[in-house]
Formats: sequence, C-alpha cells, structure tokens
Amino acid sequence: MSQKYFLLFFISLCLTSLSGKAQQDRPNILMIAVDDLNNFVGEMGHPDAITPNMDKLIKSGLLFSNAQCQSPMCSPSRTAIMTGLRPSTTGIYGFIDDNKIKETNEATREAKMMHEYFKEQGYHTMGIGKIYHNHAPKDLFDESGGRAKGFGPYAKQNFHWDKERTSTDWGPFPEKDQQMPDYHTAEWAAERLKREYDKPFFLSVGFLRPHVPWYVPQRWFDLYDTAKLHLPPYLDTDREDLPEIALAIDDLPMMPTTEWAIANDQWKNILQGYLASVSFVDHYIGEVLNALEKSKYAENTIIVLWSDHGYRLGEKNTFAKVALWNSATAAPLVFAGPGIPKNKKVDVPVELFSIYPTLTDLAKLPSAENIEAESIYPLILNPKLKWEQPAIVTWARNNHAIVTSEYRYIHYEDGSEELYRLKKDPNEWHNLAEQKKYQGVKERLAQYLPQINVKWAKESKYDNNEYFIQQKIKQSE
Repeated sequence: MSQKYFLLFFISLCLTSLSGKAQQDRPNILMIAVDDLNNFVGEMGHPDAITPNMDKLIKSGLLFSNAQCQSPMCSPSRTAIMTGLRPSTTGIYGFIDDNKIKETNEATREAKMMHEYFKEQGYHTMGIGKIYHNHAPKDLFDESGGRAKGFGPYAKQNFHWDKERTSTDWGPFPEKDQQMPDYHTAEWAAERLKREYDKPFFLSVGFLRPHVPWYVPQRWFDLYDTAKLHLPPYLDTDREDLPEIALAIDDLPMMPTTEWAIANDQWKNILQGYLASVSFVDHYIGEVLNALEKSKYAENTIIVLWSDHGYRLGEKNTFAKVALWNSATAAPLVFAGPGIPKNKKVDVPVELFSIYPTLTDLAKLPSAENIEAESIYPLILNPKLKWEQPAIVTWARNNHAIVTSEYRYIHYEDGSEELYRLKKDPNEWHNLAEQKKYQGVKERLAQYLPQINVKWAKESKYDNNEYFIQQKIKQSE
C-alpha cells in the first residue's frame, strides 16, 4: 500500500472511530406516554393519589407542573407532539389515521416526525402501545410491539354508565393485571432494556390507562376509601357566564355530568375508578423504570414522561377532556437523566409539543427543521429562568386559549371571549372578558393567536359533537 493510500486509510479509520464514539456518547431516550392523565399525581400535589413511581421520577428530575397540550384530545395533541406543528397549521383538529398524517398538507410533508428524525440521526427506534392516536405510522419504528386494539378488556355489562359513543364506565374488572394490555406493554419494554445495542436507542412506551373505561383489577380499587377522597373544586353556577359557542363546543350528552354524579351519589366512585387506574398505570411505569435502573443504560438515558392532555373530573360540570379550560389542557411533563436537575419544578406554562426540540437539544443533535415547536431546554438548564412565551391550545378551527402565568384568554371563531385571572381565580370560575378594564390585557394576549388557521384536513374528523361536524361542513361551502 502506498504512503498516500495508507494515510487516507488511517484518516478514514480515525473518522469512523470518532463517529462511533460520538454515537456511543449520545444519550439513549426512554419516552413514556400516559393516556388521559391529569394532575392526579402525588408529587403534583394531589391529596389522594398513590403514585410512588411517578413521584420517584419527579424527585429524580424536573417537573413542568404547568405543561399545556396543543389540543385537548389525543389525536391532535399527539400529532402536534410528534410533528412539532400546531393543529392550526396542519388542520388536524380531530381524529386521524396515523398513516395519513404525513401527507396531510405541505407543512406535514416538510416536517420530519420525531422518531423519523432521530432514526436519521443514528438512533435505533422502538415503540409499543399508544404513541400516536393508534400506535404509530407504518414502519416508523425499527422495532414495533404494536398495540392492543381499543381500551379493553371490557366487562360484559357496564357497571354504571352505558351511553353510546363513549366507553366511559368505572368498576373493578378484570381479575388479574395480566389481562390488561399495559401489563404486556411494560413487559415488552423491560425486556428491550436487557438487550445489547450498537447505537443509541429511542424507546417509546405508550400506556392506555387511565383512559376510559376506568376498569382495573380490584386490588387497585382497594387502595382508595371513597369516604376519604377529596372532590375537585366545583361551582354549580360555573357555566352561567360562558358564551354560547363555548356551551355548544362542550355539548357532550354521552358523558356524565357533575349534576348527574351528585344526584346519583357516584362522584366519589368515579374518582375511585380514575385514581385506581392511575395507581395501576403508575405501577407498570415503575416496572419499566426499574428495568432501566437495573440495566447498563441507567446512567446514559434521558427519560421523558408525558400525558397528551388533562381530564375534567367534575370541573365545569363534566367528566371529559375536550375543552379549552385548564382541567382539560394541563398534563404532566417530566424530564430526568444526565444533565437534568434533580427534584426541581418549573411552574410557568410550557407547551407539550416542545418535547420534540427539547429532546434534540438534550441529545446534542442539530435542530430539526420545518417545525414550529420551541425547545424548553433553557428552562432545564435554568429552572428559574424568566419565561415570557405563553402556551397556546387549540380546539377545532380558530378556537384558541392563550395561557400565561397570570391569565387564560380564550378566543373563539365568532369573536366570543373568556378571560380568567389565574392567581385570583385558579378554578376559572369568573369570566372577566366583558369587563372594560381588561380590554388591554385581551389585546395584548390576542397578539399570540395563531395567524394561520387552515381548514380541517380532509382525513381528520370529530363526530361526537354537532358543532365540530358543522364547522367542517361549513368550511367547504
């Protein structure tokens, strides 16, 4: 071999070695998605929740206690998280097939989905359970454990609630944890953490509970004495100062109302079912976290745990998500791992779809192009950093909530408004929008309303409410 070719060969070996070392030095990522989990978590301040594993994770990392979803329903929220694009940009305001997302419009075609981007950056991607609305687009993961269909197992006969267009119900069922999909999800993920990998991995684990029905085995119900449970704050006149469009959007006759729960003495039983489901899923989150802790990857893995939105358990007279009020839009968001502060909390509002660019920053990767989400990595570096950017939540076309530390401003497509001063009215009971002294506040917050509000994507729909059906029909007239 000539000296010239030997030198080129030696340089090539060095570059390959450096590239391999850079890949090995990159952190692995464990992403845990929990369906319909609100703030019923012990370390988030709930007085009853028994969640030792999420509590331990929060203490070992950084909790964003005021994370706001981009849309208060699983499909548009998860699409925003995975694409880094707002619903108002994609037109995905309702359900959509995972495989239809990429070709929705020019914005989705140009943006790399989160796992697509990490795969291009040299990550081995794996996923099981509910990551997108169903599971994930076809062939997105290098390894897929799939997802059990629906949210079963289901009792042959409902215990308390049997309305069409919802699987809402509560009660102890089935007999064993092994009959629950989340048991097998945790088992699959834990087994993957025992394997050897020649590149950094990105493991995504999607749990179904506490999505309805609130069915888990009896032992989880036994954790909670209904007589000792705390009811969420409730005002029976809460809806009297809401604009008509807000009431139309929140018309959900298939869901229990708080009035019904009170009249039928079921409110605390519903809370027991939800909390039992939370404790159940917390246990299996713990199974995955324990497997990581025992693995060779424990010291070099970033953990992010999130839920897709909140859930109302009696607030605003409803047991449902799908609204622009805080109980439906606030969701847990926790980061832990190398370089992340321990036992810290950030209270300023942040946006859930910031997960994507924040993970690229934590992994020291180039910023992904053609996405709207902004990284909250600066808040991880300095949890006390002054943060001025509000969170924006969208529910159907041109209906938005602008959330700051002090206010929640809701602006509807017909110009109707709501305004809540959060420090004085954390339950959002008193709509201040018609008071003249807050005109300047509304104008300031209105500057953050999305300027792009594309029409409903053809493949996206939400047929559980007449307002949504008609809005999509009218846009094509």
